[in-house]
Amino acid sequence: MRIIFLGVGEAFDEFQPNNSSLVITQNTKLMLDCGFTAAVQLWKYSQDPNLLDGLYISHQHGDHFFGIPALFLRMWEGGRERPFTIICQKEFKDSFDSFMEFAYKGFREKFKYSIELVEAKEGETVQFGDMSLSFEATVHSGKNLAVRVESGGRSMAYSGDGSPKEKSSFYKGLDLLVLETYKYDEQIIGHSSIVSGVNFAEVAGAKKLALTHINRDVRRNDLLTIKEKLPDWVIVPEAMDEVEL
Repeated sequence: MRIIFLGVGEAFDEFQPNNSSLVITQNTKLMLDCGFTAAVQLWKYSQDPNLLDGLYISHQHGDHFFGIPALFLRMWEGGRERPFTIICQKEFKDSFDSFMEFAYKGFREKFKYSIELVEAKEGETVQFGDMSLSFEATVHSGKNLAVRVESGGRSMAYSGDGSPKEKSSFYKGLDLLVLETYKYDEQIIGHSSIVSGVNFAEVAGAKKLALTHINRDVRRNDLLTIKEKLPDWVIVPEAMDEVEL
């Protein structure tokens, strides 16, 4: 399993693209979230319109899904014909058609590829290619589902936005936890702090922790000092960094 950090930024960071990753296994390529700057990052990685098998959307905040219309139209322009899958919550599934129509009126009917929307539910599992996906809610201002991806004896989880539930077993024994954090030790409602995130991942037994979505001012002014305090199993990736599990 390979993870490419397409973007690692919070919603409004002028230097860092939105939080998004590409998970690659032997037979499947899944993009995790696609905010308004994430599609461009994917195109930097590959211009192949058939690269992706699917997309997971953690929740309905713009920095996690506003890049979808551009992503889909470029795949259409590139000649994609094979089906595409979106794994998402029911609320997103119900609003998807109107969202696409609002963004690019009349274009979806021109697509030569079908789009299947598969509902993600907390406590349930979705089999997607050679990946097994499971979901758990986090504490956030919007209804967010973290996703755990397992394939070939390897496992990673992506929090989307929000703090993990206390004493959750969902994250136990991960090879990689990609956790959104915001401030260093200040707990902002709906977000993990760096300190609380590291403590949580340690208790959960994660082998590696990647901290993303860090507040733009913290990242700009304090990141070098913060990195010196982190244990060696914790990383703060830059956009387009990769991790092999």
